[in-house]
Amino acid sequence: MTRAFLAVAFAALALPAAAQDLLIRGGTIHTGVDGAAPAEVVIARDGRIAYVGPAAGAPSTEGLEVIDLGGATLFPGFTDGHAHLDGIGWRELTLNLEGSASLVEAMARLTAWAEANPEGVIIGRGWIETRWPESENGARFLTSADLDAAAPGRLVLLQRADGHATVASTAALARLGIDASTRAPFGGEILKGPDGEPTGLFVDAAEQLLAPLQPQADPDATRAAYRAGFAVEARYGWTGVHSMSVPWRDVPLLEAMAEAGEAPLRVYNSVTPDGAAELFAQGPRDVADGRIITRAVKYYADGALGSRGATLHQPYSDAPETSGLMQVTAEQQIPLYEQALRAGIQLATHAIGDRGNTEVAEWYAAALANVPPSERPNGADVRWRIEHAQILRPSDYHWFEDLPIIASMQPSHAIGDFHFAPSRLGDARLDGAYAWHSLVHRGVIVVGGSDAPVERGDPLIEFYAAVARRDLQGFQGPDWRPNEAVDRATALKMFTLWPAYASFREAELGTIEVGKRADFTAFDIDLMSVPEADIPGGKAVLTVVDGEVVHRAE
Repeated sequence: MTRAFLAVAFAALALPAAAQDLLIRGGTIHTGVDGAAPAEVVIARDGRIAYVGPAAGAPSTEGLEVIDLGGATLFPGFTDGHAHLDGIGWRELTLNLEGSASLVEAMARLTAWAEANPEGVIIGRGWIETRWPESENGARFLTSADLDAAAPGRLVLLQRADGHATVASTAALARLGIDASTRAPFGGEILKGPDGEPTGLFVDAAEQLLAPLQPQADPDATRAAYRAGFAVEARYGWTGVHSMSVPWRDVPLLEAMAEAGEAPLRVYNSVTPDGAAELFAQGPRDVADGRIITRAVKYYADGALGSRGATLHQPYSDAPETSGLMQVTAEQQIPLYEQALRAGIQLATHAIGDRGNTEVAEWYAAALANVPPSERPNGADVRWRIEHAQILRPSDYHWFEDLPIIASMQPSHAIGDFHFAPSRLGDARLDGAYAWHSLVHRGVIVVGGSDAPVERGDPLIEFYAAVARRDLQGFQGPDWRPNEAVDRATALKMFTLWPAYASFREAELGTIEVGKRADFTAFDIDLMSVPEADIPGGKAVLTVVDGEVVHRAE
């Protein structure tokens, strides 16, 4: 990457001002406390909430910076309970294929990018073939031939939006020495044509074969990506992010950024398995007064539904030759889970298919049975998570209630996936798909997130999806199980209090109460009363973390 590129990326986010003593007024203030009426005023001193309530009862306001909401609505700080902070940044700095309505449009974007960037590897992400006119029944994945025609002779890697499949150009395959004889690693697939040659598409674990051409090895570029990611998240109104699949090498970088004042939001890291042994040995890491916490390991049990890598108990309805791809085995995972218990490290395991979820729940149960609470630093309070928990058998709901397991779910997946999920799963399996209400009804903690850059990452889209269960055009198909939508009070908890709980910080975050951290998000609409259809059209107007204003709309 060029120095000019890095200079632009580093300029993407101005550092926040030092923490101020604040008085916020002039709009409705929802505290997130059950049964509490909206407040008129909130005061923050030294990064903590000093007062919340009616204006008439407020203490002296001398020396406070006054923020007038101008009719906007203030909430506890919204936290993205599952996102990829570096990936959000890379989306800003590389070729973004998000929203490509056709293969032709996606390849036109590639051509334009190649012309504007004549040197180096072209990295991109965001294509989804399921609704392309060229992709009958969602079966037409991108191929090397498509990339070669759009960017002749170039090294190109374009990742599908879900991150579980990547297509490579012929030049990239040649550079990596991949040909018909190359075998996919366990948990992966290299798609091949009738001639036995690779089509260019690599699924799940096979994507590892493309790693030598990825830019993440450049520490300056990675720092730029994180800065860009911070800028996007602050602008959307997120005060914190549970960052998933964080490479172990990035943990010291994020910690250094926080110590230098370059991390405006809270980050709760779940590291990739390469860092598990080190984290088990060290225990949880916490720097900059809790700005960067590393306490969890993210494992993958299966793949994604769109690329048919999610593992199902029965074959895919639209591809009966496959039931998906498990990434790991019980023999591998249960001993690791036992080590996590003894080290006081949280687990966050990706599982999307119904079989993937069943197996992870059974592995969790086995590890918990093998390591009694007396041998765990956290006793019985381990707060293990399943990330996505998208397709469940209703008969498996009990695992989340009994063990218990936190369900970390992303509402926007449902309103996008349901355009193809019925064909993948058939009608019967939709009864346990994206089952937020069913889980909440059983007392399960459901953490809301966005999975950005898989999805856009806007909290208003996520909130809308949770309460409306309609796509952004207002469509709700007859098989979308509208009863699985949640009420607005529940949706608010999904993005405030419950992410705080899932990161062991409910005593400090998640509601607007005296003594808690001064983290606030204000939108120009009132999420608790505005018509559902208007929710996605709102915007964040104020983001405050520890009393620091990190975003204010002009």
